[in-house]
Amino acid sequence: MRGLRALLGRMVVNLPRRQFLHLAAGAAALPAASRIAWAQAYPTRPVRIVVPFAPGGLTDIIAPLIGQRLSERLRQQFIVENRPGAGSNVGTEAVVNAPPDGYTLLVGASSAINVTLYEKNSISVFSATSHPSQVSSRAPSL
Repeated sequence: MRGLRALLGRMVVNLPRRQFLHLAAGAAALPAASRIAWAQAYPTRPVRIVVPFAPGGLTDIIAPLIGQRLSERLRQQFIVENRPGAGSNVGTEAVVNAPPDGYTLLVGASSAINVTLYEKNSISVFSATSHPSQVSSRAPSL
């Protein structure tokens, strides 16, 4: 007991009154701020996953697996849609022209290369897409 008193006696913090009042006001306002800043539930409706390649490829195999795992985890339907054509430009264009609400996802496009290959592009991938994420960096080897 004596050791505890000695330890607590050394841990005395000397706060000026103004700083203490600022900390107390911030602590009192914290529960009210956390009620105001609730995040929206995502997803609240089905999400569309666009695969810009023909069925039967590696991307077509991976996309349903990703959709199934996301459906189980987020408890919402994920629909995989193949939109092949023009070296993945057709599928990419469908995603770029969709509303930017996060309910249309693109899997496995090589559109950054296609910008240099085709003279007439109806979309600018660099200015129209945002927040890319990488699912896999290499194909699994057997």
